[in-house]
Amino acid sequence: MSKRFEDFIKNNKEEFDEIEPSADLWSKIEQSLNMPEELPKKLETKTFSLAFVLRVAASVIVVMGIGFGIYLQSQKAAKTVDLAAINPEYAKQQMHYASLVETKLTELKSVSKADPQLYKEFSAEIAKMDSTYKRLNADLATSPNQERVLRAMIRNLQVQTEVLNQQLSVIEQYNQMKKDQKDEIKNI
Repeated sequence: MSKRFEDFIKNNKEEFDEIEPSADLWSKIEQSLNMPEELPKKLETKTFSLAFVLRVAASVIVVMGIGFGIYLQSQKAAKTVDLAAINPEYAKQQMHYASLVETKLTELKSVSKADPQLYKEFSAEIAKMDSTYKRLNADLATSPNQERVLRAMIRNLQVQTEVLNQQLSVIEQYNQMKKDQKDEIKNI
């Protein structure tokens, strides 16, 4: 201790002795010693089960997937081009031939139930032309000469219509030939 501090305590000893603890202080201390000690409560640590973590992760993935799907749909919608804005006459032709192709495809499906192998071959040819049409449709949005691409799309639909008509004709001839052969067999 420093010399000044010691001198201060010695000079003021009486003043320190004036304040005395209460008489029941020792009894309170004894009571607290006899009481069972309450241990301080531990802070509860939160643990997460693997199932909970997996549920949360799955939820996040689902939400992100839905968000990504919505984003893709909005991008797809933004890429569509108004055909009437390019050329109203071509837009009408495109709609006409597209509906004609759909009608012929439906007719082809119904007629070719008798021979599924023939339908499979015919539909493969149409699928090739349809993929070309879809590629042209995708290129339409970014093409500098949209009218030319639209004419190519219409020409593709015209060719599809012609091919479908030929296929339907072949199927009708094939079915007629089968019918004639059956009639000949019955007549014999």
